[in-house]
Amino acid sequence: MLILANVRAHRSGFLGAFIAVLLGTALITTTLVLYDSSRPTVGPRYAATAALALAPQALGPDGGREDRIPWSPAEARSLAARLDGLPSVAAVVMDRSFYAQAVIGDAPVADEAALEAGHGWDSARMAPHRLVSGRPPATDREVVVDQALGAAMNSELTVNITTGRERFTVVGTVDGPGYYFSEAFAAARQPGVRAIGLIAERGASAPALAARAQKALGRAATVVTGDARSALQPAYIEHKRFLGVQLVTAMAVLALFTTVFVVASLLVLATGMRRREIGLLRTIGAGPDQIRRMILGEAAVVGALGSIAGALTGLAATPLLRAVMRDLDVTPPDLTITITAWPLLTACAIGAGVSVIGAWAAGRKAARVAPIEALLERRSVSKAMGRGRWAAALTALGAGAALAVGTATTGADDRINTAILATMTLIVAAALLAPALVGPLGRALTAPFGRSAAAAPVLLRAELLAHPRRAASLVAPVIAAVGFAVLLSGIVETMRVAYPAGEALKVAGQTIVTPHGTPGNTDEVVTANPVGKAALPTRAFVAAAADGVTVLDVLGTRDQRWNTPGEAVLGERTARQLGLTQGESVAVRFADGASVTLRVGAVLPDDPARGDFVVARELVRAHDPAALNDDVFVPDGARASGAVPGTALHDAAEYALADYRTDARLTDSLAGMLMVIAVGYSAIAVVNSTAMAAHGRRRDLAVLGSAGGTARQLLLLAAGEAAMVVTVGAALGILVTLPPLAAMASGLSQATSADVGLHLDTAAVVRTVTGTLLAATAAAVTVTWRTLRSRTA
Repeated sequence: MLILANVRAHRSGFLGAFIAVLLGTALITTTLVLYDSSRPTVGPRYAATAALALAPQALGPDGGREDRIPWSPAEARSLAARLDGLPSVAAVVMDRSFYAQAVIGDAPVADEAALEAGHGWDSARMAPHRLVSGRPPATDREVVVDQALGAAMNSELTVNITTGRERFTVVGTVDGPGYYFSEAFAAARQPGVRAIGLIAERGASAPALAARAQKALGRAATVVTGDARSALQPAYIEHKRFLGVQLVTAMAVLALFTTVFVVASLLVLATGMRRREIGLLRTIGAGPDQIRRMILGEAAVVGALGSIAGALTGLAATPLLRAVMRDLDVTPPDLTITITAWPLLTACAIGAGVSVIGAWAAGRKAARVAPIEALLERRSVSKAMGRGRWAAALTALGAGAALAVGTATTGADDRINTAILATMTLIVAAALLAPALVGPLGRALTAPFGRSAAAAPVLLRAELLAHPRRAASLVAPVIAAVGFAVLLSGIVETMRVAYPAGEALKVAGQTIVTPHGTPGNTDEVVTANPVGKAALPTRAFVAAAADGVTVLDVLGTRDQRWNTPGEAVLGERTARQLGLTQGESVAVRFADGASVTLRVGAVLPDDPARGDFVVARELVRAHDPAALNDDVFVPDGARASGAVPGTALHDAAEYALADYRTDARLTDSLAGMLMVIAVGYSAIAVVNSTAMAAHGRRRDLAVLGSAGGTARQLLLLAAGEAAMVVTVGAALGILVTLPPLAAMASGLSQATSADVGLHLDTAAVVRTVTGTLLAATAAAVTVTWRTLRSRTA
């Protein structure tokens, strides 16, 4: 009851922590609900299947399960024969998917699923797609298409496949997406099989059928049924889901860190302002453990209330975030919001736990207060930084410095995450060191006014020196706001300069032929550009010494240096991973399920432009008829052709900018959303902390008023103190962010071989500092004005 009474009595002091927990829990709830809703669902193509027999999975470079190892046509037929004789099986379908895209006029029909839009006719039964008109395809030159395409029956349709544009006769239409060819044509386009669909007889039990199928296939396949059929997803949907999960994860992590940081600073300030009350409790016999439990209990109550309100707010805001993510094109097209219990319970537990964690420092501080010391008017300046705080601050500073150095040396995939982690750590270090820094910085800021007769600079300096911990609590959220604004905007600006410059330098003087409206270049495009690099990528499988089968990115090349039949050129890292040396032989299983023994012709230093596992182009095309070509790089002096529909020509600068713009919109949006979260949280903390500090100085205002201070002077003093605190916090926020940004620029210089300097978005930084300054000043002036009015009344 005492805890609840304290929360009611000090509700104005807990308001900021309540709002911070509410917002943090709301954002975490929203992200968890969207994460839960983004789980893979059974694709429409497999809706009519009772079970799917899936090929075994290979290991990726990081040891995780990745691509499925395709069965050869003979292996697939053998497995299908075993399944066909099982009870309750109405049909067995070997599922094949390959690139197919209609070309109308001089432009491909827009279709984000085009990479896997081509199928054999039998695959239509797995949806099932109903034949609306016409008949199934009977020859290699016939096709059945989606009725929404608008193709007339028996008309000629140009369809782009990996070989290029080919003419087909439309012999039927179905009520679903895709291009359906004869089974013989589909087998020629995609010989390897990674999945076999089982269609059950009416009334048959899917789990029972799946169990019988698994027994029949043994270890040759994994049979899944029900929701487990979602293991098969189109590549473009998987990519969108991956981007969406990355976005909500980044938002949740930043929200969690900022909530802990803000709540901790607010509760430390609120507890420090209750020093007299705590002293009285100690005087009447309350022990340190009781004080600590009281502080933690109050935080738990505030956290629980804020979490419940935040969870409800998060549920209401989930459709808004989904709309934003859809606008960014980072959600599966069929994403629907599903409400389950675990996201709400998890978010509430996190909110309450964050509040208690944030109150830990405040509880330790309150428990150490002695009864007599708590009743003193001021605390000694020498006690601004205890040994524990010094140790924690220096540890965080050292860890932040190490992470900043690691930012320059880490790989491209981890560079941004390392920079953000380094900045978070340095922000914590700056906040812990703030009591020792606000005094010297305050003296430096007021030094130019030292010879002035005005009393305000003297009072401001004295306030910082007399109450360094209170000033530090005010400075901490400003450090976070400005630090994250500088970091996130600096990352975007530095990358905006670095990546186009680096890419342009790599391809200087070349003309690049890129796909335009298609997922890749066809062989027709490569034939039209006979000179220059034209890599043909595929995924292949190699049996490593101890790790089982490993999947690799293999490039087929027409470069005469590495285009040797029967040989492969490996990068040093890949050679080490596979345990191979020059001259040894290795068996490689390709997309058609066939194994080819290759001799390691050379092991060369790693070069992304060459590839890690390079073989002859003809070898890749022979074993992966469905593979599309990468961009074609035509050297200076040779003529590049963009005559084939679905292609575009770029010079080095245009290519670099176009390549960067592919991800720039998402990167800019992500940075903007994270800035709103970080700066918004910190602004709330700044307003609440400033208001609490101004409210806690009622007696000081009374003394200054009795000494002759006018209302105007006292308001200016409050505004000046807020401005000084924001200035100190902004300076520290900028300083802690510069090392990670400089390290990131250094790492980008090495990665892109271009001279990359540190770039800041000055406008974003100025807006953040100005907004924080206005918010803090408005809060201080408003509370001071209300205090003066109440005193006058």
